Amino acid sequence: MTEERPEQRRVTISDPQVMRALAHPARMAIMEHLSTVEGGATATECAQIAGLSPSATSYHLRELAKYGLIEEAPSRGDARERVWQAFSPSYYIESGPDADSEARAAEAALVEAHMARDSQRVRDWIQRAPDEPREWYEAAWFSDSLLQLTAEELTGLNNAIQALIEPYRRRLRANPPAGSRSVAVQYRALPLD
Repeated sequence: MTEERPEQRRVTISDPQVMRALAHPARMAIMEHLSTVEGGATATECAQIAGLSPSATSYHLRELAKYGLIEEAPSRGDARERVWQAFSPSYYIESGPDADSEARAAEAALVEAHMARDSQRVRDWIQRAPDEPREWYEAAWFSDSLLQLTAEELTGLNNAIQALIEPYRRRLRANPPAGSRSVAVQYRALPLD
């Protein structure tokens, strides 16, 4: 039986080099996978997620380790097998209000990479939705709402939504119910000009 790691605090990333290292689609896929699986994964397992060869994936794993985003996990018993795990299951990207232009550009590149991935997930769903089982087709949801809030109310709303989502995070569900699937939930709350 695998001993569960205690839930770690969210790590804030503000270093432009680390942000640029994360802004690669394969590295984002690897980080997402390693942040949601208990016990880590090998380069071969991550290669399937990233759509790369194991050797190309090994390069990306070493780069992520170089920036302290992942670390070696305990061995599974095969000394030849190198297992990796995320240093933290949750990251917060913020260059800060006083950041220089390099940090702002790195943050913008990383946000753009995430938005491109999220948009591709939506396009993929739209293409395959007609072939999905009815219950999944009807369970999917797209929404765009304009709200009138104070900054304090927006903070409260964000906290409430995170509290609702938390029990369903893949890394926290040791025994998910039969029939469950990975679901991408994309939430943004941004003040309009």
